[in-house]
Amino acid sequence: MRYVFNSYVQIPEFNQPQAWFERTRAYAGILEALAHGNDVISIEHIDFEGRVKNNGIQYHFKRFTENPLRYLPWKLNRYIKNLNPDVVFIQSLHFPLQVIQLRLIVGTKVKIIVQNHAEKPFIGLKRLAQKLADKYIDAYLFASRDMGLEWIKAGNISSPRKIFEVMEVSSIFSTINRDEALAKTSVTGSPVFLWVGRLNTNKDPLNVIRAFLRFAGKTAGAKLYMIYHTEELLGEIQSLLEKHPAKSSIRLIGIVPHTDLLYWFNSAHFILSGSHYEGSGTAVCEAMSCGCVPLVTNIQSFRMITNNGECGILYQPGNEQALFEALIQTRKMDLEEKRRLCLAYYRKVLSFEAIADRIAGIAASI
Repeated sequence: MRYVFNSYVQIPEFNQPQAWFERTRAYAGILEALAHGNDVISIEHIDFEGRVKNNGIQYHFKRFTENPLRYLPWKLNRYIKNLNPDVVFIQSLHFPLQVIQLRLIVGTKVKIIVQNHAEKPFIGLKRLAQKLADKYIDAYLFASRDMGLEWIKAGNISSPRKIFEVMEVSSIFSTINRDEALAKTSVTGSPVFLWVGRLNTNKDPLNVIRAFLRFAGKTAGAKLYMIYHTEELLGEIQSLLEKHPAKSSIRLIGIVPHTDLLYWFNSAHFILSGSHYEGSGTAVCEAMSCGCVPLVTNIQSFRMITNNGECGILYQPGNEQALFEALIQTRKMDLEEKRRLCLAYYRKVLSFEAIADRIAGIAASI
């Protein structure tokens, strides 16, 4: 089967294929796995023109004179048709008019699959465009089926039969010897909790810190390491920690290179999140691939990524007491068994190979 992957978004800040390959590793791994037994073409809209084959994927880097963000991407859609695809895979539900035109150009035999990337349903006139485009789309992929059902409820998608639950990215990391990881990170303590994310209100680090400080006061040796690349709430966090008797239990690490997360995930026992909303949960997926047990909020994407909490613990977002009680639960947890469940579920559902198999199965079924 021939798959053509496309986005209607330009990324002009990239002008070298190798840099783009590095930037998209967490997604490209899915295409690489799909390329075993299939033809996979990925059209990329960076500031580069040419064709490059990398890890089994045929990359077509295109600079069209028309901006793919505009409403009439005729040249791009004709280019897709001329590739003779069996399946066209479109990134994002934000381009209904472009998808309608794509269908009119490629005809009815080509299957069109659209992947959600945390977009919310349009309202107003744009909602009508999404409803019209729905007539021409065969399937939608959401990181959580519940997220897709919200689009059904809003009326933007017509049928739940078109909704499929598929993780949008996976992890380039895996388990390594913990002593090797600790030699890189200098992490101390037991149990070790890790936070990875922005310090903004959606990620809710303040609630996480308040609950953890209470937990640390009752659990000798417990440590929380926080890795972040934005600092919106850093001042409030520092004020909260400044005079607290358990402040030494929390280490503010800040920015680390993405590749170094391999060592941090393999140094920790648990991955902690306070998110109120996530499109998928990339950091949690990466942590699970290294054997971290997730202690995360009970939101749609995290229910999927933890197999409804079987692989970890879910708690109510924004609820300090609920998180404190969840932290207390970890003291009685069979950590090795939870770790085993995490790794098994990751391999079965969240890995590159599992996602590629799921996509192939969906394409064959529609």
